Amino acid sequence: MERQRKGGSWTFMVWLCLMLIVAGSIFISPGCASTPKKLDPSLAGPQVIVNPESIRLGVAKLMDTIIVFEGSGFKPGDSIFITLLGPEDTKAIVAEAPIKPDGTFRAELGKSTMAKLTKAMEILKADIVPNEKFEPVVVISQPPIPEGVYTVKVTSMMSSLTAETKLEVKGPSVVDRVMDWIGGLTGKIKHKKTK
Repeated sequence: MERQRKGGSWTFMVWLCLMLIVAGSIFISPGCASTPKKLDPSLAGPQVIVNPESIRLGVAKLMDTIIVFEGSGFKPGDSIFITLLGPEDTKAIVAEAPIKPDGTFRAELGKSTMAKLTKAMEILKADIVPNEKFEPVVVISQPPIPEGVYTVKVTSMMSSLTAETKLEVKGPSVVDRVMDWIGGLTGKIKHKKTK
């Protein structure tokens, strides 16, 4: 009986520590966020910005991160696509958007099903499959894109206009790893071994 109480206490302490880490990260994260970049209205030519300027490769963290690409100086009625170019010849097409009448665009990798699928496939190099309750499960079978500084390249589809900016891709933090571990316990993240 005493052994069962000690085992239960140990489990409770582990969960309590995990919850404190998660709660601490929630309260600390907003204070560490950088000021969002804004388009420079004094520039006449094509430009692009990305917010946030850095992302982490923790699965749960990335799937919850809203990545916004904005640009100006493009031809109205055109469309653009956005590619990440980085270390080890990495190339990932992550978004497309129409150009508005004022020459601007906005493309968001948010929390929609398509955006999550793009983040999973292009950045995490993972798949998303439904479980028995038709909830999305991220299936990891290979490493994500490499860490490093990426060039965000915007390419116009009907003209030669392009624009570039930088995006830093960082590895998962300790908190990200804990969140991914919890995601594995709850069945939201699965690891599939490849042969």
